[in-house]
Amino acid sequence: MQIENHKEEVPFAHYAQLFSVLDPREALERLPDVGWDGKEFQVTLLGRTYAIAHPDYAIRALDGGKAPSLPAQTFLLRYLLESREVPWGGQWKTFREMPWGEMYIQPYTGRVLTRAAFTFGTRLEAFRRAAEKMGAVPLKHGDAGYQFTLVGNYHIQLLIWEGDEEFPPSAQVIYSDNFAQGFAAEDRVVAGDLLITAVKGNM
Repeated sequence: MQIENHKEEVPFAHYAQLFSVLDPREALERLPDVGWDGKEFQVTLLGRTYAIAHPDYAIRALDGGKAPSLPAQTFLLRYLLESREVPWGGQWKTFREMPWGEMYIQPYTGRVLTRAAFTFGTRLEAFRRAAEKMGAVPLKHGDAGYQFTLVGNYHIQLLIWEGDEEFPPSAQVIYSDNFAQGFAAEDRVVAGDLLITAVKGNM
């Protein structure tokens, strides 16, 4: 296959290759929330459950909808290959407060916080409807805020403040404290990006 989109397809191909030799038993020991029927893993990402064939990779949505984007598929592969269940201590952390957060804060701010602010900050009612459609839990923080389950026992709060004539819209994304141990910094960036894309797709 000729690779056209190197930014997305090269990483995906790399992790698909690693996935082909993954031991399902080892993955299930790390990730008890993941299902396995001997042929496919079942993983729920932002409320949608996908079946992922192993060892020859293929993915399908169990709700009959479209397969996820290539970045989402790469994220799911990395989840199965590298992540593990970490108990949630009940606390919340900003991206900056977690390991390597300071190093990645500039790209994170543009890719996640600024994008969320200008995607939802002028369309609060549409944001609320989309979040509720996804089964998110409403919060009292921000002008509009919701808590989403990303995958397994990992949760994200997305808070939006509406812009006005004096101030631009703003956003904050807060992660359940187990993200600090369960995901690498780059995966936390992708998690925020995937959440915004999923909410936008439901608007």
